[in-house]
Amino acid sequence: MCVLRQPPPSAQKVPRLPPLTLSNPSLISQHTPCTMHLSILPPELACKLFYTMIDLSQDWKRNKWWLFDRIVESPHRTSFYARKTDGVDTDPSWQEAAQFWYNGRKTDPPEVFPDVMEEACQYIERVVNEEMRKRDRYPLEWAGKGTEGQTWRANVAASNCYEGAKESVGFHSDQLTYLGPYPTIASLSLGTGRVFRLREVIPSDEIGSRCARTFNIPLTHNSMIIMHASTQERFKHSIPPQPTLDVFRPLFPRDEHLAPEPSNCRINITFRFYRPDFHPKSIPRCKCGVPTVLRADMKNRQDGKTDRYWWSCYAGAQNDGKGCDFWRVMDMKTEGRGPTIEDTSGDKSPA
Repeated sequence: MCVLRQPPPSAQKVPRLPPLTLSNPSLISQHTPCTMHLSILPPELACKLFYTMIDLSQDWKRNKWWLFDRIVESPHRTSFYARKTDGVDTDPSWQEAAQFWYNGRKTDPPEVFPDVMEEACQYIERVVNEEMRKRDRYPLEWAGKGTEGQTWRANVAASNCYEGAKESVGFHSDQLTYLGPYPTIASLSLGTGRVFRLREVIPSDEIGSRCARTFNIPLTHNSMIIMHASTQERFKHSIPPQPTLDVFRPLFPRDEHLAPEPSNCRINITFRFYRPDFHPKSIPRCKCGVPTVLRADMKNRQDGKTDRYWWSCYAGAQNDGKGCDFWRVMDMKTEGRGPTIEDTSGDKSPA
């Protein structure tokens, strides 16, 4: 009878969720902490910026770093731009941060924003700040001094060129080293359309009750997706390869006497606000003597106030894959960072 007895029921697996395409701004706001804005720039300005960045991208590089005892190369070209000051005060030393912007490797001083990018920033900053005023703020977000101090400023821009359908970038969250906790990042798309993919990192205590879902967001020319506070702490994002893509035909030509030239390139500009309380001199260095990287504890999220972040060695990405064992929990008050929303207005964390 023991042989014939039914086996004990196995633990029920959490059903996987199929990918979901978010095809309009309303669906994006419903399922993610992001907002989508179409036709963000005047059409002629969008084409002008596209042409400028395409020309500049000829000199951009593919980043290289060590991974599992070998050098890997990013499957797209990238570069970095910074304003002359941080938008808060007139101290230009903050630009040192940009020289360590990728994988702990010191680079050449960044180029300043081209004039057409400065013009585009006027529109970007206005829309981002309008959206931020509609949202509850997280306690650890930058607060500045007074109402003006809470204004989001695009003082740096990471720029990427994806040429053709195969160039891509894998799942990642953006480095928080100079952005601080709960940053807001505005990502502008120009040129041929590509899919932007988001996937939540499920906290450890919820793994048994739900699965992560992948969201596919089509990005069209002159559209902007704002990754609001908590996106980098909760989600990872990517630009996957595609089997096919539509060729981009600009509405406005380079020369009014010539027809627009079709292109298979997508230009992505992610405008970011490097916080004054995370300026280069305040970033801890590891035993290798290299600025550490700030990471969020994505697996053990709390309430937006007591979430943990830690500083860790990042030298291994460039130093033949060899780093040190430096690791330290970030302490905002001990490290003298802020003011934050919590400091200036009490705990107004989102529900």
